[in-house]
Amino acid sequence: MQRETRLVHVARDPVRDGGAVNPPVHRASTIIFPSLREFAARAERRYTSYSYGLQGTLTNIALAEAVADLSGGYRSAIVSSGLAAVTHALTAFLRAGDHVLLADSVYGPTRAFGASVLARFGVDVEFYDPLIGGDIRRLLREQTRIVYAESPGTATFEVQDVPALADAAHAAGALVVLDNTWATPLNFRAFDHGVDIEVQAGTKYLAGHSDLLIGAITVRTEEHYRAVRDDALGFGDHASPDVCYETLRGLRTLAVRMRQLEASALAVARWLADRPEVARVLHPALPGHPGHEVWKRDFLGSSSLFGVLLRTDSMDAVSRMVDGFRLFKIGASFGGYESLVTLPAPERTVRPWTEAGTLLRFHVGLEAVDDLIADLRDGLERLAEGEVR
Repeated sequence: MQRETRLVHVARDPVRDGGAVNPPVHRASTIIFPSLREFAARAERRYTSYSYGLQGTLTNIALAEAVADLSGGYRSAIVSSGLAAVTHALTAFLRAGDHVLLADSVYGPTRAFGASVLARFGVDVEFYDPLIGGDIRRLLREQTRIVYAESPGTATFEVQDVPALADAAHAAGALVVLDNTWATPLNFRAFDHGVDIEVQAGTKYLAGHSDLLIGAITVRTEEHYRAVRDDALGFGDHASPDVCYETLRGLRTLAVRMRQLEASALAVARWLADRPEVARVLHPALPGHPGHEVWKRDFLGSSSLFGVLLRTDSMDAVSRMVDGFRLFKIGASFGGYESLVTLPAPERTVRPWTEAGTLLRFHVGLEAVDDLIADLRDGLERLAEGEVR
């Protein structure tokens, strides 16, 4: 079956669920066992079942099954947020004295976690140029345990050569962890390109409605699953069954939403690229973007999120533009049905961000493209007026 079909039918069992189309919400903290012997043996089944609400319920299991099927991985662990997915994917495999390589373009909280928490616990954290490709072999050490990638990168959207990273990392005995939130498994097949651990902020595209927090860690092997599952439980991390239900409901429409979001975002990005106020548009699907050729080779599509570099350093003029938007609301997330704009501040140590101008990040939602462009046109006129002042 095609992925669109699988998204509709995976993890549904109307016979088990009394004829319900969707798996219902199972809420529980205490789980009752039929015998003392089965209660005593519960630890042996902790990777395939549950014995307490912290481990999830049938609702959590249904979502994990659906995400693993979507990604093509062995199994998925569902956790409380996208950042929790990132942190558990790291702490499950790192120990004091290990070395980890993080892309210089990663999500800000991921960067902060590496530089503060991991470093505080004795892990040697090193950032690398996201465009390094196979040359990352020069940075690999005997102690390197993980190469962590995010493609495209946060704020500046560099596309990484994940297969080249994976070849080098595996040759050195390291694992590859990829944040695949931007593309989702519909548009980038992580495990086909050498990734061992895939993380996603399900808050974004998977759930799709800007009203919950959830994360997913999908792995290649049973050994990896046991490691991330034990790590999440050890930290007491839990995703409520209600949130899992809502995410699973959103997942059913992922394919159709991603197609529309991609088409709308490309139309808006191309319109912006022709505007004189814009120095460049940072979108992986546009020719000339860093890593565009890699994107064409490895990706099956794009998504709704991209950057725009304006030809101005005037915050007063930019504020006049952004504050007056009718449809593009100021908000830090993406992946929902509503359009958003933010002012990112790229944090870089290996490849510092030095370009002149003001960088904005846009998420294009499900509104009519003509209405979004009209909103942007009016905003750019306010920008010009603000600069004249």
